Parts: sequence; structure tokens; C-alpha cells
Amino acid sequence: MPAVGIIPARFASTRFPGKPLAEIAGRPMIHHVYERACRATSLEEVLVATDDQRIFDAVLRFGGEAIMTSAYHPTGTDRLAEVAERLSAAEIIVNIQGDEPLIEPDAIDAVVTALQEDRNAVMSSVMTPMETRHAQDPNQVKVVCDLRGYALYFSRAPIPGLATGVTPEASPWKRHIGLYAYRRDFLLAFTRLRPSPLEKLERLEQLRALENGYRIRMIERTGDFSFGVDTPEDLQRVKGMIEKQLAPDKP
Repeated sequence: MPAVGIIPARFASTRFPGKPLAEIAGRPMIHHVYERACRATSLEEVLVATDDQRIFDAVLRFGGEAIMTSAYHPTGTDRLAEVAERLSAAEIIVNIQGDEPLIEPDAIDAVVTALQEDRNAVMSSVMTPMETRHAQDPNQVKVVCDLRGYALYFSRAPIPGLATGVTPEASPWKRHIGLYAYRRDFLLAFTRLRPSPLEKLERLEQLRALENGYRIRMIERTGDFSFGVDTPEDLQRVKGMIEKQLAPDKP
């Protein structure tokens, strides 16, 4: 079942313009993301989908493969679908965020394997245990699942809620990580669906799939294996983490 990884990357950003080209350890951030994605054994090909010539040229310079797309896509998923239209041989499309330079290749493999092994799911994604102190943060999306591992709901609110007097032994919250694998046919159909009511309330695109009755298989992982760069402050943190990885013996 051929799987292709696509990294949507745009130059414009309200909080951090030019983010994909931000320098980390002497290379643009998009290079780090691309390199890690290429280490995933489940992917036959990795592409960068962009609407900006500067990003396109940067990818070609480091030897990557890039595709120019429309500048009018409202979301990265729509940009993904434009490229997927051209990949008729692919059966699984993986959406790899262009601002996750620490993404682990085996996490990519895990979401691909989930779709290969579960014919009932049309999407797969990742969750990780969340510390209690982050439960109230609306920027950290929570997910709850049924007993078979399918997503029931995603929210910016702390779900599950705790009834009065209930004290769990450990944090019951799971943080959603924005790494997705889609069956190609579903991805193309998904982007033709109208934004759903709960999606618009929460501003969480994955709720459109749930509201239309589709199943999302969730994979639980532990450890700090992913960190998105949303602001220049995030970039400084990631720089330190990557530089430490590149020079582990440096005091």
C-alpha cells in the first residue's frame, strides 16, 4: 500500500512570517523536517507543497523535492489534497507539519501502519499523555477515544471533565499531535465537505471527519517526540534542543 509524505509549507504567517526558512543549526527549518520525514521507512516519497518560490528554491537547494501549489488554499489540508490529486498511485497520504523539526520518523511509520492494519479507519493520528497543568490551555488540543482506540472527540477544553469528588490516579488527558495519515480517496472527499458546526466552534478541522461519521484511529505514544514552532520563542527552544542532539557530548 504505497504511502507518500507531504509537508505543506507557506511563507505567510501571522505570528511568524517566513517560518519554514528560519535557520536552525545552519539549515532552514524545512530541511530538518524533510530530512526526518525521509527517515520514515513507510514512505515511498516525501514532497514539500508550497505556494512560495523562496521555499520551493530552498528545498531544491538541499536536494529535496517540492511542488508549487495554489496560493489560495484556506488550510494545509487543502494544499495537501491538491498534490494528492496528482498522486494516483498513492493509497495513503501523510500530512507532516512543516513546523515540526523534531518529528520522529517512527511516529510517521506508526500512523501509516495504523491505516494499513485497520480497514475501518480512514484517518489516523497521534496522541500523547498530557500533564495536568496543561489541561486548561486551549492551544493544546485534547482528544478522548473509545475502547477500540477510535477518536470520540477533540477539544480545546479539558476533556474528559472530572465530576465533583473524582480524583484520578493519573492525568486522564491526552494531547493531540497534528500528524495525520489519510486514505487518499478519503482526503480528496474530505476537502469537498463543508466545514461542520463543531469544527467551526472549536476551530479543529478533524472534527469535520467525526461529524460526518468517519473513523479516526488514534495511536498513543509517550515521550516528548514532537514540538511545533509557532513563534520566534519556540524557535529558540527548538534550536537549543537540536544543537544538543547534534553535539551530545558538548557540556
